[in-house]
Amino acid sequence: MGLFSSPPKVYKPAAEVDLGPDSDEHYISPNVRAPRVAGLLVKLLAWVLETPVIGWIILSVLKRDNLVYKLVSDADIPEPPLFTATHAWRDIPEQNVVRVTKPGLSPPPELVQEAVDCLPPLLPEPADLSPGFRRWTVRDFHKAYSSGQTTPVKVARRFLAAVKECSDLKMGLFISCDPADVIRQAEDSTRRYHQGTPLSAMDGVLVAVKDELDCLPYPTTGGTRWLGAARRCGADAACVAQLRACGAVLAGKANMHELGAGTSGINPHHGATRNPYCLARVSGGSSGGSAAAVAAGLCPVALGADGGGSVRMPAALCGVVGFKPTAGRISNSGLLPLNWTVGMPGILAATVEDALIAYAAIADQSLQQQQKPELNLPLLTRTRSMPTIRLAKYAKWFDDSSEDIRSLCGKALRMLRAHYGWETVAVTIPEIEEMRLAHYVTMGSECTASLAKYLDNMDRSEIGWDVRIGLSAYRSFSSKDYLNAQRLRSRQMYFHDKIFETADAIVTPMTGVTAYSLQDDALGTGELDYINGAALVRYSIAGNFLGLPAITVPVGYDRGGLPVGMQFIGRPWSEATLLHLAYAMQEACKDHRREPKVHYDLLRSSP
Repeated sequence: MGLFSSPPKVYKPAAEVDLGPDSDEHYISPNVRAPRVAGLLVKLLAWVLETPVIGWIILSVLKRDNLVYKLVSDADIPEPPLFTATHAWRDIPEQNVVRVTKPGLSPPPELVQEAVDCLPPLLPEPADLSPGFRRWTVRDFHKAYSSGQTTPVKVARRFLAAVKECSDLKMGLFISCDPADVIRQAEDSTRRYHQGTPLSAMDGVLVAVKDELDCLPYPTTGGTRWLGAARRCGADAACVAQLRACGAVLAGKANMHELGAGTSGINPHHGATRNPYCLARVSGGSSGGSAAAVAAGLCPVALGADGGGSVRMPAALCGVVGFKPTAGRISNSGLLPLNWTVGMPGILAATVEDALIAYAAIADQSLQQQQKPELNLPLLTRTRSMPTIRLAKYAKWFDDSSEDIRSLCGKALRMLRAHYGWETVAVTIPEIEEMRLAHYVTMGSECTASLAKYLDNMDRSEIGWDVRIGLSAYRSFSSKDYLNAQRLRSRQMYFHDKIFETADAIVTPMTGVTAYSLQDDALGTGELDYINGAALVRYSIAGNFLGLPAITVPVGYDRGGLPVGMQFIGRPWSEATLLHLAYAMQEACKDHRREPKVHYDLLRSSP
């Protein structure tokens, strides 16, 4: 299209858009034609884009080619802007739940016990993890500690040995891990078990923390090599403090894509995070270190942060569960403010049961009840008895993925219908690509505004080359761009609210492609792979742009043995329903799990 592009889009009022299965709304697959750029080409492009005038011209052409002007900046949009994706209290009629209604604030350990009480009986320990592979869970560790089979100290030592081995394999899982601090926490936990007074089922359980969340004694670098010194960390993030109150052993700061500004997990400062299913493949970003640590068996739970699929997308690529609750359900206190209105902490877990336990531990209890509904926890013991569930599917969007993903996710939906009788209903979700571009404008604008006090006074050489290109693009967005992006947010909120009037959740694949290959020329510079990047985030945007809860669960493997995830997106505050759906999907697929090529058995290994 170039400089001679078609005229800007004129949007009709949202209330006039047909959301039915036979709608004539046009689906636009991401209009990305840029080649992959890495190595010297990344450096050259970064230098050009940072050059006055020339850089502005090139960015203008790129934005026009990728429809930013046509669909967002210059578009005629009738709706007013919606600046925050927060949701008012509403009484969600969720099925088969326990409502936490104790007066006052429930301490995290009490909520963990409430969650454990919602779970089916713990499976007997298998004679061999492969075949019939299953991951060790929070309850497995708690049972092993309580019975004296092992201790948190022994597990911590095995963990540290595994971290060292992963480092030798150049897996890039952690930015920082203090062995003395890990052992100290494990010793405290071991003492509590010996005294018969563990704080909760999470006592002694290892939890990795993405380096976007404050966790003492570590600096929070956001994947950079400079932010830790510029912004001092004086206390744990709220969700980290809640896990610490449950006795969790905080295992260190997991690697991430620098400033969360990419989808590959390639970090030129701290190493590319490699996928445990194939070390030659990406883990995804930006919470790739957290996802890979769980996939490799180093911990059953990890914390991430999700601003554009940054928890769910690497979870899918690494074959684990990724869970992003409703905006406001988990406190953002202690999270780097990279994306004020779209980002929040999230959970990566070995199983749906572990995601539920971690969710109960870190759910924010500080807001007044009139500002958000009381906490519902799903009775996973009764998932099979749930009445008919309606899953909304937009076929054109659902099928805009690789053949293997499309086939596996379609099969998974049929399994849900066969096992549970749940219904799939056809809908149209308009303006998917428009939403992706509006989210990109929003996220980029908020990132540069948040970091301006640092970026305006620092040497650019401190920043990775790929992120420098991203920041150049972010800086090019105007107030008009941002305002029109929020108008599109208002439209999407309306569309999704209408769909949730007749459906319990929206179902999609989690990514459009599985984990793609790491290239040597990108390891020191990062890379720009907008085609794969757009495919990876294709289904993740609504969760962040609209503040909706969403969860991904593994449903199989492509022909190369790489994991595939399926996603459920829910109405606001419907976390319990999503956990039910994910658990049902997990149980339907449990006989097909495969062990990653790199996996550690911390319960059975020698001390």
